[in-house]
Order: sequence, then structure tokens, then C-alpha cells
Amino acid sequence: MEWSREASDAVSRAPFFVRKRIRKRVEEEARRQGARAVSLAHVRAAQQKYLQSMEREVKGYRLEACFGQSGCPNRVLDSTSLMDRLKRLLDAKDFLAFLKSRVEGPLKFHHEFRVILADCPNACSRPQIVDIGIIGAQKPTLAEGECTGCGACVEVCQEGAFSLEPGSFIVNWHRERCVYCGQCLAACPSGALQAQVTGYRLLLGGKLGRHPQLGRELPGILDEDQVVRVVERCVDAYMAEPVDRFSRFGEFLNRTDWEKFLPNTLGLT
Repeated sequence: MEWSREASDAVSRAPFFVRKRIRKRVEEEARRQGARAVSLAHVRAAQQKYLQSMEREVKGYRLEACFGQSGCPNRVLDSTSLMDRLKRLLDAKDFLAFLKSRVEGPLKFHHEFRVILADCPNACSRPQIVDIGIIGAQKPTLAEGECTGCGACVEVCQEGAFSLEPGSFIVNWHRERCVYCGQCLAACPSGALQAQVTGYRLLLGGKLGRHPQLGRELPGILDEDQVVRVVERCVDAYMAEPVDRFSRFGEFLNRTDWEKFLPNTLGLT
């Protein structure tokens, strides 16, 4: 369906991760009105309907992923299984009933518990600013005696985590700069760089709003089972807090001992 420039401009100002959904709603509204092209009036009509029906569409939680599952070349690992397990876990928690018991007035999408997964440290899906953010990670290790000093890792690393000693073929790995993207592993022609561990970084309690904060990162790289266990422990503690008003998970973490969610505290390391 054709779009007017004004309608396209209006939708382009929405966050990129919801534009596809918005365009679908607007086109449905245009078709309902019997139009052959989308105008700004259709955008505004769809917006009003969206605002009026929001409470009916709130399901309690929102689980989202980046574009990695569509074949992104930066993808560190296949997170399909983890997404399926998290969906089953969150479905079983009845977040909708929880929200209705805590929120005064109509439910809105910003009340939902948000879990976002990014398949690489580029984090296009913005996992740093949601209740629980999950980032795919691959930690390299340098095998002694295998490196040829070709410098491929130095060239590919955007963080400057590798360097060649002047006048030599000796590669140094600066671990403190590494974000575990795995790009060096793909670039290494000799196999000197190998994956020491592949898994996920986990961030807790990110949020926007009046008092924004980035999620606090748990130490280490967790495997799929560990991620599910930590997420379940966080959700259970959050929903069991004895308060009679709604607050974001990040605010809950600020009031409690967040170290009880560390993997070693949960016996996962």
C-alpha cells in the first residue's frame, strides 16, 4: 500500500523497533476506511485507537530479541532455544494479574515487565535500559605457540583489545578492553584464538522514565541454564515483594540486596 510523505514522516519518528508494528496498524486502519493509500489522517486515527485500546493489549510482560535471528553477521550464538525457554517461564508467571494488583488505573505498555535479548554486544535491541537485558558473548583465549602474528585480530577488533609488539610478531590481548563480540575468532586464520566460553552477559534493572538507569551487569558469562535460573529468581523475588503499589524492577533492585541474584549466591558457579 502506498504511503503519503506526511504519513511516512510521522511513523519514522517512532522508535525503530516498533515501526513495523505501527505501519501494520496504520495500514489496517486505512483498509478499514476503504482507502487505497495511507494518509496522515490514517496515522492519527490508528494512534487514537491504539491509545484507547492499550489496556486490552497489555499482556503483562514483553520478551523481545534483536535482528540476530534473521541472520545478522555479528551474531555470537543461536539464542532461539533461550528465547523459547524464557517465553515459557514468563507465560507461567501471570504478569497480567500481578500488574492489576499493583497498578492504580488503566494498564499501559510501560507497566509491562521487559526482557530483551541481543545476540551480540552491539546490542541493537537496547537491553541496557530494560528490566532484564541479555547479551550474547564469546570470550576468546590465545593458544600459546599457535599465533603467527599476522595481525588479523588487531585489524578486526574495534576495541583495541589486541596489539602487536613493535618490531615483532607477538600479539598481546588486553582483556580489560574486550567486549566478547567474537569477531577476532572469526578473523583468526591460524586458530590461535579459540572460544574459551560462549554464553550470555546479564544486566538487571535498567529503565527509562524520570529516573533512568542502566542495567547492572552480573559478573561473568552465563550459559543458557544459568540465565533461566537467574531470570526466574529475579522475577519471583520482584513479584513477591510485599508492597501495594507498582514500581519498576530497577526500583525494586535499588531497595533490596541485589547481590542475592549473583550466580555464585544462587549456587550456579
